Amino acid sequence: MKPLFVTTIGIVIGLFVGSSFPSTRITTVFYPSGSPHFIEDKNNETSSQTAMNNTCVTDKSQEEKNSTSNTNQTSQICVPTNPRGAELLVPGIIMAESDLYLRRSCRNPTEDLQFKPKYLVAFTVGHAQRLNIDACVKKFSSNFTILLFHYDGVTTEWNESEWSKQAIHISVPKQTKWWYAKRFLHPDIVAPYEYIFIWDEDLGLEHFDAEEYIKIVRKHGLEISQPGVEPNPHILWEMTRRRSDREIHRLTEEKRGQCQYPYLPPCGAFVEIQAPVFSTKAWRCVWHLIQNDLVHGWGLDFAMWMCLEHAVEKIGVVDAQWIVHQRLPSLTSQGKAVHFWAPQRGVMARCHYEMKLFQDRLKNAIKAYFKSMGITLANSAHP
Repeated sequence: MKPLFVTTIGIVIGLFVGSSFPSTRITTVFYPSGSPHFIEDKNNETSSQTAMNNTCVTDKSQEEKNSTSNTNQTSQICVPTNPRGAELLVPGIIMAESDLYLRRSCRNPTEDLQFKPKYLVAFTVGHAQRLNIDACVKKFSSNFTILLFHYDGVTTEWNESEWSKQAIHISVPKQTKWWYAKRFLHPDIVAPYEYIFIWDEDLGLEHFDAEEYIKIVRKHGLEISQPGVEPNPHILWEMTRRRSDREIHRLTEEKRGQCQYPYLPPCGAFVEIQAPVFSTKAWRCVWHLIQNDLVHGWGLDFAMWMCLEHAVEKIGVVDAQWIVHQRLPSLTSQGKAVHFWAPQRGVMARCHYEMKLFQDRLKNAIKAYFKSMGITLANSAHP
């Protein structure tokens, strides 16, 4: 009896003494590796959650209640504001954006970049136009990263030019500028660049200076722009024609019936897809307009205005720095003859078909959006 009595007294005293101490809970945070980490929460509050930058945690008592469920599902970091797919990471380790800066494979990574280019120019090229591209690249300073998209599969031969050894080369045969742009110029990849030039290969730049161009774009607050095109009989849209009496222009007059809305394309808020220049902010929106399967980009220039508020003020043509369209049909020669059509005709037929598809998709998307808002649009209610 005496041992039993002593044991009982010990238990009672132990319970009394234990209850006199401040309560302490142990919260367990399970990382994806499965290794548990313990955070002591002395005040029975969510201080541990705050310390982990608002991560979602499950405390020890909750784990016991859910012992039959998967621990990694009930006890983990969870940051809903992280980029999609990275919710289980602590925010401090996430690199949501990348870049196209060239780095070394050895030594200290912090010493890789002695200089960071501020702008990006991308040309879609074939080797047949190497001499013209060589002349073009010399119009862009060291402030530019040079990126070449090779549609003919020829790359190493470009190293005859010294600048090519520092350029970035991406080669997929018979692919177009906008196919490349959608896949390799994601906004999170080109985010470090202030302006992005996405240009054709058949442009003459004798009257163009890239640094001066950017100064004018900044001065006038243009988010989407292009250089004026030297007048020639083949100019399709009057907006792109260079004016010799001004620095920039934002509006034009077109042939009768072309402009239902005088401040919208093609009479305002319009540049062509031949030689566009985008601010990083504008490109983040325009990239989403590019359709994966519509590789020629026809119709895109009529929709880019939707990416900007007060678009007529922020889209324009720079006349003081102009280009010459040389009309070198090297990309169209990559097409395939179909039904006795020459390759060039096959490519052009695809371009026109894509434009009709894009216009239909855009019109239907606009109607669907307003319908979801309970608004019925008349056929002419939205351009």
